[in-house]
Amino acid sequence: MAMTNESSGASFRPSMLLYDTRYRSMTIQIVVMFMLMAGFAWLVDNTVENLRALGKDFNFNFLSVRAGYDINQRLVEYTNDSSHGRAMLVGLLNTLLLALVSCVTATVIGVIAGVLRLSKNWIVSRLMGLYVEAFRNVPLLLWIIVIFAVMTESMPAPSAFRGENATSSMLFFDTVAITNRGVYVPGPLFTTSLGAINLGIISVSINFLLILAVVVGSLWANIRLLRHATAVQEATGLRPVTWWKSLLILFAPITVVLIALGFHLSYPSLQGFNFQDGTFLRNSFIAMWLALSLYTGAFIAENVRAGILAVSRGQTEAAFALGMRPSWTMNLVILPQALRVIIPPLISQYLNITKNTSLGIAVGYMDLRSTLGGITINQTGRELEGMLLLMLVYLAISLLISGLMNIYNNSVRLKER
Repeated sequence: MAMTNESSGASFRPSMLLYDTRYRSMTIQIVVMFMLMAGFAWLVDNTVENLRALGKDFNFNFLSVRAGYDINQRLVEYTNDSSHGRAMLVGLLNTLLLALVSCVTATVIGVIAGVLRLSKNWIVSRLMGLYVEAFRNVPLLLWIIVIFAVMTESMPAPSAFRGENATSSMLFFDTVAITNRGVYVPGPLFTTSLGAINLGIISVSINFLLILAVVVGSLWANIRLLRHATAVQEATGLRPVTWWKSLLILFAPITVVLIALGFHLSYPSLQGFNFQDGTFLRNSFIAMWLALSLYTGAFIAENVRAGILAVSRGQTEAAFALGMRPSWTMNLVILPQALRVIIPPLISQYLNITKNTSLGIAVGYMDLRSTLGGITINQTGRELEGMLLLMLVYLAISLLISGLMNIYNNSVRLKER
């Protein structure tokens, strides 16, 4: 005869919340939730009381107060008469710009270094191993300071490019100038302007939106083309030729748009004591960009190497048996399978890059940490509000990166049938 601990027809008793397995887990969760809420309420009340004792209150009105300081790099309009909220926006855009370019560069460096570290060439594999060990075992802050010092102390002054007795010359057919103040590169200009859309806090160029829409549309069309080619290959065994169609889809639309907008480059030229025109990349930005890319690229290289080694050796042997070249085997067989191992730790590296941009304060890079978390807090005395806002912004950025990368991770993971 089967015996049961609880009778399904027994009436409910309060003691069942603790001793009955049907309710105990829920009871524990509710108790813990109330304890956390009580702890948070105590923390908030204690903070408010301490602020009141210091003659302070808790508000974010300081964001509308005049900032009164300059920012040396800005992607949107800003003057020292702008508000602290505007300064925060400028710092946020600088943070996002640095994080984006560093993530792209670090990924390229990491993939190349990870593949080359498995090379059968002894010199190449050892050189990649030296790069990985050197950058992984030295703090990132030191690399930032070293690169910044090299750019500032070793590069020539703009005056060295002047006159017949110039000791330095521009690179790439006199289009790029590397100086101790920064790097001057050609900048994009348009003869025709379609105006701008005022979004309140920022104005977005319609030219930029048009170019972005064309690029995204071309990429989407190319993906559809490749998927169609794959479907035809699976159905017939023959893959249609798509390379010329892909080139046409990717480059023809953007070329037509750029010609219609009168796209041309503005080249830097020495005028007076400094270079004018073109695009100016400050030493602080370059130091942060290179240091973050090289440092994080070393970790990504190890992730790539681990992902490649996780793929069965039989996959490589089967590809070679079919007559595939080593490069094709790596690109078409090994790396697509290795992505399932590479992407999860790659997400952590992207998050590290985003958070490590805050080290820009060491070399004067005006990111979110330097504006909101630095000058604004010092001027307004709103350290609690500033730090809370700073943490919330970094949290939102990290969650956004994690969400996007997890979507991509789900798209490449092995589908079970």
